[in-house]
Amino acid sequence: MLTQSLSDALASAGVFPLPALIHLERPGRPEHGEWSSNVALALASVTGRPPRELAQAIAEHIDADPPAQVAGVEVAGPGFVNFRLHDTWLHDVLAEVVEQGVDDYARHQVGTGDKVQLEFVSANPTGPLHVGNGWLCSYGDALARLLERCGWSVHREYYVNDTGGQVRRLGLSLLAHAMGEEVPDEGYQGAYVAELAVGYGGPIPAPGFPPADADVMAAGRWAAERILAGIAETLATLGIRFDEWYSQASIEESGAVQDTLDALTERGLIYQSEGATWLRTTDLGDTRDRVLVKSDGSLTYLAGDLAYHRDKLLIRHFDRVIDVFGADHHGQVASLLAGVEALGVDRSRLEVKLGQMVSLTGGQVMSKRSGQFVSLDSLVADIGPDATRLLSLIASIDQATTLDLDLVRKQSAENPVFYVQYAHARIASIDRVRAERGIERLPLEQVDLTLLTHQRELDLLRSLAALPDVVLEACAERAPHKVTAWVRDLARRFHGFHHDCWVMGEGVPPELTQARLWLVEGARIGLAVGLGLLGVGAPESM
Repeated sequence: MLTQSLSDALASAGVFPLPALIHLERPGRPEHGEWSSNVALALASVTGRPPRELAQAIAEHIDADPPAQVAGVEVAGPGFVNFRLHDTWLHDVLAEVVEQGVDDYARHQVGTGDKVQLEFVSANPTGPLHVGNGWLCSYGDALARLLERCGWSVHREYYVNDTGGQVRRLGLSLLAHAMGEEVPDEGYQGAYVAELAVGYGGPIPAPGFPPADADVMAAGRWAAERILAGIAETLATLGIRFDEWYSQASIEESGAVQDTLDALTERGLIYQSEGATWLRTTDLGDTRDRVLVKSDGSLTYLAGDLAYHRDKLLIRHFDRVIDVFGADHHGQVASLLAGVEALGVDRSRLEVKLGQMVSLTGGQVMSKRSGQFVSLDSLVADIGPDATRLLSLIASIDQATTLDLDLVRKQSAENPVFYVQYAHARIASIDRVRAERGIERLPLEQVDLTLLTHQRELDLLRSLAALPDVVLEACAERAPHKVTAWVRDLARRFHGFHHDCWVMGEGVPPELTQARLWLVEGARIGLAVGLGLLGVGAPESM
């Protein structure tokens, strides 16, 4: 409606050709209206007219015959066109929320069904998930939910690093415990290795340490399988599932790496130097060329990673691939993007999201090698899966996080998890009281929503109106924390409404009760959508 009015006003002002897309956004300050457009600023250079002059012509044209719900049009700043709407537009929003419900409100189809492969967690199966390497698991899952809500077909994948030196070190550590030997300095020192050794079902080598390499690798794979099963159980407690657990060993054993090297050779990007096989990544924007096969014949991590991404993009034909990595993978991004381009793939089809470090109050260092870490299981057992998920989704992943467990344990407004879930519990409580008092909620078409005029009511409606844009923006920017911010804002506005606006009781006219019951239902739908995208429960009592 507003974009069409802007387009008509531009045509009236003699602007040609008309822009294919006219952008609208919500002003940062409520006093500037409900919507704003920068179209006059964007077209000033094309039209040769001062942006404020063009904006004024647009505003005058629309103001002469305003569309429904528009109370006024104003020019602000260097040339923004701001729209003020009658409060009744918010009542239409409530009707839309209720009619579309949890399944369809704030749902989009911008993805048009394109296939996205989303790889996240992918922690090495050499130890249990700890808070450090497991913190991004909720981010990956929430991003998948956002993508699906916006029309993409999402394939969740965990890349299992089940080969190479790390598996050898794990096997050596396990056998050291089983044979009563000291764990080597480069091994894994955690108590979990000793526990695995007690139940080790493989052959114990003859005396003499270290054992043969075949024995070490067999023990390492045995341990990795059990650790991986534990990781899957941990993730399941957080409601996180994967469509596929993709084995790195299967890539190397299938000949996919050699196929990838052959493809790169055909493109003239492989050369030999100092006995090693190199990829000319400097031709593609990397700071230096990268080794794919070492002089001793062993593969580098990049070789396997490129084979894996070739499989994603050229064999399984995903339209887009998103990798969620920890901060320690920062140095790999440029070479991976260059390598994908070397394979003849547009690098824009690969996105890499890097998360920053997380620490607990007290600054404990987390390392599987040293055995010093706080397991994700213990954190979930302490504060619960909902709190774990929501807390990990409060800030952007490119910000380092310090988690204050004492604050999280408080059941108060200071605890963001409690504050949000308590809003939903209050909504459920209102519905229970309604049922106990025998008050029937009338069909929406029989209720006068224009009675919702209190500032608290309008604030709550404005928050609900913003959700579709928040979902779209959070998806486009790969930023689930924006949904978290919206959920917290809606909870804050609902608590304010609950404090100032009685839904039922003495002094509340029956017709206002009916309107407010539907407002409460709208808030329930909004919270259910937002919390569902975050993978956080919506309790009915607390």
